[in-house]
Amino acid sequence: MVAPTPTAPRAPDAPLDALIVGAGLSGIAAAYHLQATCPALRYAVVEARDAIGGTWDLFRYPGIRSDSDMYTLGYSFAPWPSDQGIADGASIRAYIEDTARAHGIDARIRFGLRVERASWSSADARWTVTARRTSDGGAVTLSCRFLYMCTGYYAYDAGHDPPFPGRERFSGRVVHPQHWTDDIDHAGRRVIVIGSGATAVTLAPALAERAAHVVMLQRSPTYVVSRPAVDRVARRLRRTLPPGLAHDLVRWKNVLLGSAFYNFCRRFPAQARRLITRGVTAQLGPDYDVATHFNPSYAPWDQRLCLVPDADLFRAIRAGKVEVVTDRIETFTERGVLLASGRELAADLIVTATGLRLRFLGGLALEVDGRPVVPAELKVYKGAMLSGVPNLALAAGYTNASWTLKCELTAQYVARLLRYMADRGHRACVPVAGPDVGDEPLLDLASGYVQRALPELPRQGARVPWKLYQNYVRDLIMLRHRAIADDALRFDPGPGPGPGPRPAPAPAPAPR
Repeated sequence: MVAPTPTAPRAPDAPLDALIVGAGLSGIAAAYHLQATCPALRYAVVEARDAIGGTWDLFRYPGIRSDSDMYTLGYSFAPWPSDQGIADGASIRAYIEDTARAHGIDARIRFGLRVERASWSSADARWTVTARRTSDGGAVTLSCRFLYMCTGYYAYDAGHDPPFPGRERFSGRVVHPQHWTDDIDHAGRRVIVIGSGATAVTLAPALAERAAHVVMLQRSPTYVVSRPAVDRVARRLRRTLPPGLAHDLVRWKNVLLGSAFYNFCRRFPAQARRLITRGVTAQLGPDYDVATHFNPSYAPWDQRLCLVPDADLFRAIRAGKVEVVTDRIETFTERGVLLASGRELAADLIVTATGLRLRFLGGLALEVDGRPVVPAELKVYKGAMLSGVPNLALAAGYTNASWTLKCELTAQYVARLLRYMADRGHRACVPVAGPDVGDEPLLDLASGYVQRALPELPRQGARVPWKLYQNYVRDLIMLRHRAIADDALRFDPGPGPGPGPRPAPAPAPAPR
């Protein structure tokens, strides 16, 4: 018998009932709800990195923080323990780790495994998943009855980094924030941050604390809104009410206020534009050119708004530490950047905060009964499953609210679905999209990173359950309270058990 080479797949482990891919915010939420609703379920979590946290373990650039409040970005079952509603990356990472540890999820995680391929067999009602060890490149084969993708929505290996003319001529260092390392020294340096999105508005004031000067160079402006880092209502409620009740009240307050502001912006864009720009003028003064630097050509929420806690970007601009320049780049030079206007910006360090690259399902290659799955040919069912793909769910958050809000609803739905299948002995379920469900792009944002990726993403329909309404209350009713069975979801009873043994009754929630 020939011994296997180091890169040959070993024999599959015993089939799992469920395999969760990703140990970030959504992966930990998925694990919690699966084990809470289906205690007998055999599941594991695989994570390509060597730590829990996902995005919050990857991004380490100065000032990294949440762009949503932590009472909605955090979990419903693990109250955010601080008055700091807008939190830094290290605090969020610790919160995710503590939550996983408190519920025993950390013991289910297999680190250093990057999932590359998954193949479904209808005859076996099972996924065969091929992963690769990041330590030595060796292949590992896993088997599961249900596959739950919690990989986030963008590429971890590299962000969007356009090829600026003359880049090789610049004598200083050029870095994308996604690849920030501890050896990047910006103290006393002249820094250019290229970009106008959430990363740029975070980096500019953070770098300005030690840099000689920071220029935030943008081709076009973004709507920027200031919000207190500390939620005063949360502080008062947390001092007078039990932590769980206080957390729920603040969470609902923020959900409803956020939804109301979003709907106001979409229904009354002109009034919303005036409101936002008046807020910027109040921060920077009547003599500042708000029309050029903070008044986009598009309507509010055609792209995501940028949130700055305690007006830190505006304070840095007022103090002269940050300058916002709106212009086009002609070329990089030896000393910095030459603009279309003829102005040259000198720099020692250039940070290209030029956005992310969307990567659907983390780049996973799927096949069903030997046929490759083409995501662009699929429809998304309830924002949680894919038409024609059995026993697979995906975690995807909102574009207009906190990521975790939708991911938790999806996790609760998947847990209910698996319990339903186990109770009835169903081996498989698959959403089936008829020809009359409609056809629309998956996302309606005009942001560059979305538009670049749309041709490779699945589509949505024009009505429930194929339409994404980006509405938490509507999704809560559909995913948590509506019946599992409907006309679009087909079940295969088949011989043998469903995904997992029949679960015991779900335990009552622990007091918070």
